[in-house]
Amino acid sequence: MEVTVFNASAFLMGTIGRSSLAAHAIANQIAGLCFMVPLGISQASTVRVGIAYGRKDAVAISRAGWIALGFALAFAMTSALTLAALPRNLIALFLDLHDPRNGEVVLLATKFIYIAGVFQLMDTTQAVNAGLLRGLHDTRYSMTVPVLGYWLVGMGTGYLLSTRTPLAGAGIWIGLATGLAFVAILLSMRWLSRITRLNFGAGIV
Repeated sequence: MEVTVFNASAFLMGTIGRSSLAAHAIANQIAGLCFMVPLGISQASTVRVGIAYGRKDAVAISRAGWIALGFALAFAMTSALTLAALPRNLIALFLDLHDPRNGEVVLLATKFIYIAGVFQLMDTTQAVNAGLLRGLHDTRYSMTVPVLGYWLVGMGTGYLLSTRTPLAGAGIWIGLATGLAFVAILLSMRWLSRITRLNFGAGIV
């Protein structure tokens, strides 16, 4: 679902201009690369929580979840700091920074990467929590919330900010970050609710 939203955002970015679309492609590839480690941790957390859930071991479920979140957020923080500190170095992997024809793309990509750095934490939080909930067989909620968050909140906000304000392309990235924050908050609340209510002896799962 998240991939389709980012693909749709590229179409929306294309209506703004070629430079915005090129900058978006660069920032999106960098952000996507950073996301691979949290995504892997999310998949692993699904397995670990699922095994503990099958054993009806509430302590192991909680431990697996918090360890996964801790490792993933630590990596996300490192990624965010790297994106904030070295945006031009990262852009240089794609473009010649000294070519004046690339000036506008470099400027826009730098803005987008700063925003991408901020939403690394949000994206990581929602991804890992979704994995934890899948391990608890809570799949319907972990699917419904992202659909609403990505498309209604994220794309809706991005569309409004990019078309009704001077933010243009940056508005799309702010919208994506807003959608991810919405999903991260709701999935985190769901995970906390589930693990605090777990009581296999009383039949509460």
